[in-house]
Amino acid sequence: MLAIHGGEKVRKKPYPQWPIWTSEEEEYLIDVLRSGKWGIGGKRVEEFASVFASYQGCRYGVACMNGSVAIKVALQALGVGDGDEVITTPYTFIATASAAIELGAIPVFADIEDEGLNISPKRIEEKITERTKVILPVHIAGYPSDMEGISRIAKMHGLGVVEDAAQGHGSEWMGKRLGSLGDLGCFSFQSSKVMTSGEGGAITTNDEELAEKCRSLINVGRTRGGDWYQHDFLGYNYRMTEFQAAVLLAQLRRLDEQIEKRRRNYEMLSSLLKDLEGFELIPPPEGATRVNHFFVPIRIRREVFREIDKKRIVEVLRAEGIPSSPGYTVPLHLHAPIQRYLERKMNSEPVRERLRNAEAAARDVFWLPHYVLLGSEEDVMDIYRALAKIERHRGEL
Repeated sequence: MLAIHGGEKVRKKPYPQWPIWTSEEEEYLIDVLRSGKWGIGGKRVEEFASVFASYQGCRYGVACMNGSVAIKVALQALGVGDGDEVITTPYTFIATASAAIELGAIPVFADIEDEGLNISPKRIEEKITERTKVILPVHIAGYPSDMEGISRIAKMHGLGVVEDAAQGHGSEWMGKRLGSLGDLGCFSFQSSKVMTSGEGGAITTNDEELAEKCRSLINVGRTRGGDWYQHDFLGYNYRMTEFQAAVLLAQLRRLDEQIEKRRRNYEMLSSLLKDLEGFELIPPPEGATRVNHFFVPIRIRREVFREIDKKRIVEVLRAEGIPSSPGYTVPLHLHAPIQRYLERKMNSEPVRERLRNAEAAARDVFWLPHYVLLGSEEDVMDIYRALAKIERHRGEL
């Protein structure tokens, strides 16, 4: 009997806590506290921005208050403004699109790949118009988008590329770290991410001029060497605090070890789930040479589970003691506030376009959080046991 109906739970103990912290975070935080320099004038923000950029394979890094701001500032640095079009994926967090909307730009949604969860280069090319300014791919679950195909299209049409790598810390495409493959990369350190300071963001680039523009935009338009009340751009106070940077410096030191542990446990889970008929683990793309496994995407096979809502499956899985999430349930092209914005912006009824792959993913794909892969092999076995139990008892759902 399923636990949700009174049966025994597959798992009774919790998975490893997240976030994970040690005495390193404490020491760095106390150091900042005692320094008396909690914001401007401290050393940790610049130190983190430099170290993190280098980790991601970039020459320059700019720390900021969150990942949403990082995307907005990156787009603005590339000159995105009123009426420009930014091509992006509908299968992502709303901040990807709202960053463009804040600048008065128009998010244009291209469908995701047939088998994966990332934007399709073929569909991107179909969406390009004379107003297109930037391509904004998202590396969902830390799975790299096809940056070879995207870069080729961008070069052909003279477009900028901003990587939304909010979920991509440490992941690689063909041996190169995410955030180093476009003009700019954007990262988030929100609570759920594989390294976190509660909130926080970063922009990476190999272009010095773009880096300086981003630094200015997050620091109310100031430029290096200028007077304190000299503002050369219309910028904002999007600065990161010294406390956030202190935590992130400690978090970064453990990231490689955690990615490797997730990799081993993911491979074990992938092998186990091949025995099930109703659940399909979505694998990383072929060009992915390293993946951080920010979440584990699992597709429900409809020939087995028919019309059962994925939210119900997640509810039942949680009752068995396995943390899980329905993930994105409405692709962005169907979000009401975005449709209303486009209607006003275009002065017409929004096009009710069908993006079938994104809509199917929103209907059929649920997630396991990354920290379930930070435990033991027995912890991984419990995931398999719970999914197998749900499959056996699907008639009770």
